[in-house]
Amino acid sequence: MTINSTRRAIVGALSTLAVVPPSALARPAARPNILFILADDLGWADLSVYGNTDFRTPVLDRLASQGLRLTQAYANSAVCSATRFGLITGRYQYRLRGGLEEPITGPSDSYGVPPDHPTLPSLLKAAGYRTALIGKWHLGSLPNFGPLKSGYDTFYGNYGGAIDYFTHKPGVGPNVPEDLYEGETPVSEAGYYTDLLGKRAVEFLEQQERHRPFFLSLHYTAPHWPWEGPQDADVASKLATLQHDDGGNLPTYARMVQAMDSSIGQVLKTLARKGLADNTIVVFTSDNGGERFSQNWPFSGQKTELLEGGVRVPCLIRWPHEIKPGRVCDQVTISMDWLPTLLAAAGTQAAASHPPDGINLLPQLLGRDATVARTLFWRYKNNSQRAVREGDWKYLKIKGNEFLFDLARDPRERANLARKFPDRLASLKQQWEQWNTGMLALTPDVGSNGVNGKRQADKYAPEGSD
Repeated sequence: MTINSTRRAIVGALSTLAVVPPSALARPAARPNILFILADDLGWADLSVYGNTDFRTPVLDRLASQGLRLTQAYANSAVCSATRFGLITGRYQYRLRGGLEEPITGPSDSYGVPPDHPTLPSLLKAAGYRTALIGKWHLGSLPNFGPLKSGYDTFYGNYGGAIDYFTHKPGVGPNVPEDLYEGETPVSEAGYYTDLLGKRAVEFLEQQERHRPFFLSLHYTAPHWPWEGPQDADVASKLATLQHDDGGNLPTYARMVQAMDSSIGQVLKTLARKGLADNTIVVFTSDNGGERFSQNWPFSGQKTELLEGGVRVPCLIRWPHEIKPGRVCDQVTISMDWLPTLLAAAGTQAAASHPPDGINLLPQLLGRDATVARTLFWRYKNNSQRAVREGDWKYLKIKGNEFLFDLARDPRERANLARKFPDRLASLKQQWEQWNTGMLALTPDVGSNGVNGKRQADKYAPEGSD
C-alpha cells in the first residue's frame, strides 16, 4: 500500500507538471525589483543603439541587447514636468492643475502632485516595496508637495526642473540657494551631479536584501542644459543664465550623455554584484524629445513640439527572468502606461478611485500577446498644438495649421494627407474634441514654453509672418 500510494503521488505530480506552463514553473517566488531610469531631454537617436554615429553609449547599448528595445515609445508631453505627472499617476496630466504647466517653473508650492493622489511609488509601497527617488522630482515644492509626500520612502536630489551640474543651483549668482535635498532637508555636496546621482543609487542598492523588493526611480537631469560635461566646472563659474543660450556644442553634449551612460553602468554593475539583476526590471527612457544638440532623426521637431521629435523617446527594458534578450518591439507605449504595467508585474493594481488612462502592456512586453492598437492624445498650449495618434494615423495641429500623417510610411511627417483623406482627418479631430472635454481647460494663467527664432535660428519666422 505504501509503495502504491507513493507511485500514485509521483504520477499525479508529474501529470500536474505536464499541464503547468513552463513560464509559471520558471517564475521566481519573489516579486521583481524595479529600477526606473529617466533621462532628461534625451533625443530619439542620442543613443548609438538608436542610430547615433557621433559617439557610443556602450552601457545602454548592452542593456538593449540584454532585453527589449521599443521603437514606438512616447512621452506624455513634449516637456518635462507634464510628462512626470503622467508617469507617476498613470493618467493624462491634464487631469491635474499642476500637470497643465508646461513646465512648472521655479519653486512652486501651488502646483504639484497632491499628496492624497495615488502614485506609482505609493501603490508599490502599499504592496510592500521599499521606494526611493534619486534625482529630479519637478512635481511641486515644499511645504505642500514632495517625493516623501507621494510615496517615496527616501529622496536625494533636486525639487525643481534644472540645476547646474557643479553648483547644484537652479540659477546663477551668489544669492541663489542650492536645490539639493536629502529628504526635505537642504544639503550641500561637491561633485558633478550625474556622478552624484549614480553614486547614491549604488549606495541604495548596496543596502537592499532579497527578501524585500524595491522600486528605485533614478531620474537624471542629463542631458538637460546647462551644457556642462564632467570636466567643465569652469563653465559653471562663467554662466550668464542657467539656460545657457550662449554655450554648448556637440562634443560637450556627447560627454554629458556618455557621463550618464557611465553612471548607469556603475548602477547596473552593483545590481549584478548583489545578485539582484536576474529578477530586477530595468526601464530606461526619457521625459520628452531632445533639445538643441540632440539627434532626433528620422523625426522632425524637438522638445516643446508635438511633432514626433518632441514626444517620441528611446525606451529600453531588461528583465532577464522574463524578457528574452535582443528583442525589438513595435508596441506603441506612452509614459502613463508604466503605472499599470509595473503594478501588474508586482502583482498589484491601481486604485479604483483613480483608474489609469494608461494600460497594462506587460503581456506585450513579455512577448506573450500580440501588439495592441492605441489611440493617444496630446495638447500643448504654446502655438495651440494638439495631436492624436490612432494606429498609424496622426492628426497634428500647430498654430492653426492642420496635418494628417501616415507614420508607418512617413515618420518624418512631411506628406500632409489631409486633403486626400478628409474623412480620416475629420474623425481624428472629432475624437480629440471629445477627449478634450474630459480634461481641465487651458486657462490664461497656465504657463507654457516654446522655441522661436530669437532662441534658435532654425525656428525663424519670415518677416511679416505671424
